[in-house]
Amino acid sequence: MADRSPPSEPSGADAAEAAKLRLRADLRLAMRARDALETAVLRAVIAALDNAQAVPAGDAHQTYVERPFGDASAEVPRLILGTKAVEALLEAEAADRLEAADQCERLARPERATQLRAEAAIVARYLADPKG
Repeated sequence: MADRSPPSEPSGADAAEAAKLRLRADLRLAMRARDALETAVLRAVIAALDNAQAVPAGDAHQTYVERPFGDASAEVPRLILGTKAVEALLEAEAADRLEAADQCERLARPERATQLRAEAAIVARYLADPKG
């Protein structure tokens, strides 16, 4: 039987991990509701947070060294993002969609512009809520 308890706060919680917990919970709800637009937007925002937490490769990854499966020596911790960094990322995600919507309006694609504005509104919900 699956554990149905709500997700707990990550240990040593950084703002990105806390935001991803909420986003993933909302993603499950959107998927159950078969809300394709919200599902796609939430997946994109989670991916953007994952990308922002990625450790820069630098020179350390220029040479490939084969390691056995599960060897922890190849693992590096992800970057910790603060609240301001997460808010800036969410603002950029919403702003990118609004800018693209404006461009679609200029190109006489009002349906796509409407969709992009709806996507921006979904992202903006996570900015307005102090819990997220």
